[in-house]
Amino acid sequence: MALVTTTEMFKKAYGGGYAVGAFNVNNMEIVQAITEAAAELKSPVILQASAGARKYANSVYLKKLVEAAVELYPEIPIALHLDHGADFAVCKECVDSGFTSVMIDYSSHDFEDNIAESKRVAEYAHEHGAVVEAELGTLAGIEDAVSVDADKAMFTDPDQVEEFVKRTGVDSLAIAIGTSHGAYKFKPGTDPKLRLDILAEVARRLPGFPIVLHGSSSVPQEYVKIINSHGGALKDAIGIPEDQLRQAAKGAVCKINIDSDLRLGMTAGIREHMEAHPDHFDPRQYIGDGRKYVKDIVAHKIVKVLGSDGKA
Repeated sequence: MALVTTTEMFKKAYGGGYAVGAFNVNNMEIVQAITEAAAELKSPVILQASAGARKYANSVYLKKLVEAAVELYPEIPIALHLDHGADFAVCKECVDSGFTSVMIDYSSHDFEDNIAESKRVAEYAHEHGAVVEAELGTLAGIEDAVSVDADKAMFTDPDQVEEFVKRTGVDSLAIAIGTSHGAYKFKPGTDPKLRLDILAEVARRLPGFPIVLHGSSSVPQEYVKIINSHGGALKDAIGIPEDQLRQAAKGAVCKINIDSDLRLGMTAGIREHMEAHPDHFDPRQYIGDGRKYVKDIVAHKIVKVLGSDGKA
């Protein structure tokens, strides 16, 4: 099976009451961990590259790593997605290089500019066999090149979604309902709650249309504890409650983005290994332990949060 777009994935997810995991990739071990878990659980999967990943690893390396996974696991659908494309030029570059899906994130611009740039990307991508995700509303937090102060974040306005989708022709829509980028999403003592009422209203106005949630890492405390007990200093790292994400996945949300949790797993495995084996200097040893934790996290998300196991 070759790389696929997300069209059929989302159609099945919407009708089946589950979401497809969009996991950020930065190196070989992360690609291996994600796709091994997805293949074992017979789950479709989206591998996505951010601006930071493309700068670190180079798009050519990332695409070849993803192509290797497609060759190894032809039994599961795999899409290659650009996460947070800054403008038309970046999206065009990725479409031209073989990405099957791109996100144009013009959400920090005004409504009309967002429409114009998203429409331009959608038209080009569709002409070349790719699909497009756009965003309305602005998430707080930090992820690679995306940085938004909490007081600048904005919930998605349901009154705008119909016009936006109709005028742009995009294939899926990322909305802001209280998720946040990074591992420090909420202050200690707060009770994180997603605005599922906004999600429900968006779904009512866009029946059958795929909705996307960014910034959806739950920051599992067992990995934070491992990191901190082996020399780390992750103070007050708090994420999105998984039960709320599962509820969203049962409705209109067809794609849930997860990045920070994978970073935590990789770091926990490496820190644990290095403290237990201070004489080791072979990267295959300590990165291998990090890869194992990343795989465990992805498997947990597929079964307990996304509900996509057995849906390949």
